[in-house]
Amino acid sequence: MNEQVRTVDYGYALPAEQRNRVLRNTYWLLALSLLPTVLGAWVGVATGVTRGLTGGIGLMVFLGGAFAFMFAIEKTKNSAAGVPVLLAFTFFMGLMLSRLIAVMLGFKNGPSLIMTAFGGTAGVFFVMASLSTVIKRDLSGMGKFLFVGALAIMIGAIINVFVGSTVGMMVISVMAIGIFSAYMLYDLKQIIDGGETNYISATLALYLDIFNVFQSLLALLGLAGGERE
Repeated sequence: MNEQVRTVDYGYALPAEQRNRVLRNTYWLLALSLLPTVLGAWVGVATGVTRGLTGGIGLMVFLGGAFAFMFAIEKTKNSAAGVPVLLAFTFFMGLMLSRLIAVMLGFKNGPSLIMTAFGGTAGVFFVMASLSTVIKRDLSGMGKFLFVGALAIMIGAIINVFVGSTVGMMVISVMAIGIFSAYMLYDLKQIIDGGETNYISATLALYLDIFNVFQSLLALLGLAGGERE
């Protein structure tokens, strides 16, 4: 009886082959999604198309675009349009990231800070992916607490757009790194345990985790170690 309960709770009712296929497809699509992100960031830096998106205008464009894309991804995730819509979203996120990248490139040590943030994000993902395979405990209960934390970060970030506090930005960045690193573990466990069966939805969740950790780590490095020319 206990074994049956554990099977239902952990999602092991799904065949191991199906869970492994979802995880494998998620990893492939996640790797592919990084290419449009890099392209979007390059286009944004090269053209300066996002340079004017500051303050409230930039916030509205980012939130409006991001939520519209996520709604479209949810609607198309079971169709042939799902992957192209997701890749278009990652290009958009790269464009939105380009303003921060451009600021970092204005520092004397900007390229090394970007590489450090990239390496740090990859390290966090590797640790969380490793933990997700060895932790046998059901982590589904983390979801509500992580959601509250992410909501608090979003509200704090919106307020700080208008306040412009450097200390506030650093605190928000540290919190975001912690929350979204934990979200990586949670989302990976959902896939491994069979709680997430759609690889497009799984990729979107992990992409947002990685994007937020990278962006927050990059902002933190810039605030703490950026060297002016």
